[in-house]
Amino acid sequence: MRTSAPAVAVWGRTAPSHSITAVMITDDQQTIVTGSQEGQICLWDLSSDLKISSKEILFGHTASVTCLAKARE
Repeated sequence: MRTSAPAVAVWGRTAPSHSITAVMITDDQQTIVTGSQEGQICLWDLSSDLKISSKEILFGHTASVTCLAKARE
């Protein structure tokens, strides 16, 4: 059985910079994905009334994220 645990990133009073360089929206139009100049990828929830809230931030790239693409099975 596969289980998942949420990861938590902690920072001080100011969140890390996220200068958006790439944007993609999922097919179900419920998640926006952004890539940044700082090398992060962020996932954002998009509600039916078009409110955006942060979901996850992924660290690990050492260069800017300049392109995002959807993967298929």
